[in-house]
Amino acid sequence: MRPDFALLDRLRNRFLDAPSVGGDYWETPEMLALYNSTFGERIGWKWDAVLEELAARRWAPPPGTVLVDWGCGSGIAGRRVLRAFGAEQFTRLIVHDRSALARRFAAERATAVFPGLVVEQAPDWGEIVAAEPFTLVISHVLNELPPAESAALIALVRRAATVIWVEPGTGEVSRTLVTIREELRSTFAVVAPCTHQGACGLLTPDNQRHWCHHFARPPIEAFTEAFWSEFALRLGIDLRSLPYSFLVLERPPAGTALAAPTPEGWSRILGEPREFKGYFKVLSCEAVGVTERMLQKRDSKALFKTMRRVPPPPLFAWQLRDEKIVSGEHWPVPGREPTGNTEEPPQTDAAADIPDAT
Repeated sequence: MRPDFALLDRLRNRFLDAPSVGGDYWETPEMLALYNSTFGERIGWKWDAVLEELAARRWAPPPGTVLVDWGCGSGIAGRRVLRAFGAEQFTRLIVHDRSALARRFAAERATAVFPGLVVEQAPDWGEIVAAEPFTLVISHVLNELPPAESAALIALVRRAATVIWVEPGTGEVSRTLVTIREELRSTFAVVAPCTHQGACGLLTPDNQRHWCHHFARPPIEAFTEAFWSEFALRLGIDLRSLPYSFLVLERPPAGTALAAPTPEGWSRILGEPREFKGYFKVLSCEAVGVTERMLQKRDSKALFKTMRRVPPPPLFAWQLRDEKIVSGEHWPVPGREPTGNTEEPPQTDAAADIPDAT
């Protein structure tokens, strides 16, 4: 059955105007299912990128914790995390959303995909209280929350053992996430995207025009399936562009000093490398700050070739001469194979939370 593109366009306009919409925007389970397989699937691709990077960094939330999918929507964030780390690592999944329809949809979908998992719905924020440690998953909510709800969410974050938070890669939302990072880095170790525990280098006056964002790689079906071609054409969405911002935090054991788990000497590329004739410029986030650096092709053809990957590996250990990059190595992030529209074999599913219309 063909998707209702008029409804998809109406959904997209609602989310673009999210701050003024308010309330519960889900009307039927069918609307959630349609969203889940379209806008939601695109957000799932962003979650794939984040979770692949965490796997490459050899990081995972502690086993035996509760997984809380806050603002769950159709439940993509929780399901992607369960698939990445293994449902057996968690004692239960709690889904929360202001919409009863969304909570029910997310719970039913998670139960279908992970039949052995205990899944609970939390209609009220106050019910998200676990005697055992919990991992908090948040996806695409910052552009919707009024100040009072934002403060309540941060209070919940402070109780979590680990936090995995993914947002659109817009400048405004990214800067909000940086502000939250600064507020929490005295309590949590910063796992990603940063390679250090220090103050964010984007907060200096020279870097006000920059923001912390990254790009995910769409799966091959985004370019080979007729549905996605029509989706992109009808809704005016560039499927090649998947910008996102994210923040991953973990609470260290009592008595342990706060420190980023990434070894010293690694840097993070912000945005995308910019290629010019014979050289690249990259915005490099390092322990000493955020700096624009140059790599000339003549200095390292191998590294120059790596920069042309779409997207390039996120982490590099530079070798510098006169503050310019002359060589280096990258932290490998294994490329994922095309997954189709499946959430976890053999169950079929798409996924997501709040559509990214940017």
